[in-house]
Amino acid sequence: MRSVRAVTAIILSIVPIAALAQGKGIRLWNLTSATMTGFQLSPAGQNSWGPNQTLNDKDKELDHDERLKLNGVEPGRYDAKVSYAGDRQCIVRDLDIKADAVISVADKDLKDCTK
Repeated sequence: MRSVRAVTAIILSIVPIAALAQGKGIRLWNLTSATMTGFQLSPAGQNSWGPNQTLNDKDKELDHDERLKLNGVEPGRYDAKVSYAGDRQCIVRDLDIKADAVISVADKDLKDCTK
């Protein structure tokens, strides 16, 4: 009986540690003045854009001051393509993305905008 309690205690002590190790993931915080309809990442300087991360949001857009967990993104340096209604697109260059961090994009970060 003691061994069962000991094993149970060990398992219960490991579970919170495993949950903490997972972290919150990498999150995007939209600090631009408009709703994002697209957010794609590419390794810095490569123009090899990944999937549209805003499609992971419940309404498929990222409103001003809203946060979104990014899926399938590893820490590193990236460029971002940010899209808005009306086919407007802008680039954010050389984002330094760290594990379990919040990256923010504001109007001042947007470069090379179309329309």
